[in-house]
Amino acid sequence: MRIALGLVSVLAFAAPALAENAPVGITPDMMSVTVETESGPVEISRIQDNANELSGEWARTSRPCPNFCLQPMIPAPGVTPIGELEMLQFLQDPNVVVIDGRVRPDFEGGAIPGAINVPYTEAGDRLGELGCEPDFDGFDCSVEGVKSAALYCNGPWCGQSPTAARRMIEAGFPAGKIYYYRGGMQVWRMLGLTVTDTKN
Repeated sequence: MRIALGLVSVLAFAAPALAENAPVGITPDMMSVTVETESGPVEISRIQDNANELSGEWARTSRPCPNFCLQPMIPAPGVTPIGELEMLQFLQDPNVVVIDGRVRPDFEGGAIPGAINVPYTEAGDRLGELGCEPDFDGFDCSVEGVKSAALYCNGPWCGQSPTAARRMIEAGFPAGKIYYYRGGMQVWRMLGLTVTDTKN
């Protein structure tokens, strides 16, 4: 019995050492995803350094509330929450536009590759980019060919993309065509996924 317990202890301590330099996949069967961007294809993968850690602004856990309060999973009735795997699928889907709802300086500091920047203050005015047609009350989004929108911003404490979703709905965009990635840039970075620095 003591030998068995000793062996379990050795294996428990050896397991992290064995995994220390292991490959970091997105899923067991997916190491990367290539998405088209305005500047050409970009490969999204996870950082392969097993010792990598967040630092600086993205490592902050306690931003003051208000204004930086936790956002609900569903920012408006009818909106569908999504995670990273769904976001990766949407980045490859021509019928979905991935929208970074942050202000321009935040977007320029690094974004999800393939996303377009539609600051939350402009979200209700730019529905034409999704295929909606202008009308007297805002936009007519019941026309054929309207794309879905996957929104994100800085993280679970960021209200920019939830505000964008609500403004889009008020302007006539169907809530059922909006997907919300609440994790945003903070969780995307925490998982070591590729970030595009749009300043370069």
